[in-house]
Amino acid sequence: MQYIDTIIGFLKKVTELGVALLALTVVLQVVFGSPVPFINVDVIGNLTGIVATLGSSGLVGLIAAAVLFSVLKKN
Repeated sequence: MQYIDTIIGFLKKVTELGVALLALTVVLQVVFGSPVPFINVDVIGNLTGIVATLGSSGLVGLIAAAVLFSVLKKN
């Protein structure tokens, strides 16, 4: 059971790192404009596309958003 707890702890830390990097890239794109010179990815455009896809999916999109929220919320 200790191995499983270690793996779960590692995955939580990786998820926290991913969310922090995502927030950082959004801030960088707001500060430097759409083409961030050293990232070359339209993060805000991708997030907008994901939200639009979830919104157009109706109930399935709402359920997917609820699942994502429950995974990312901190206990």
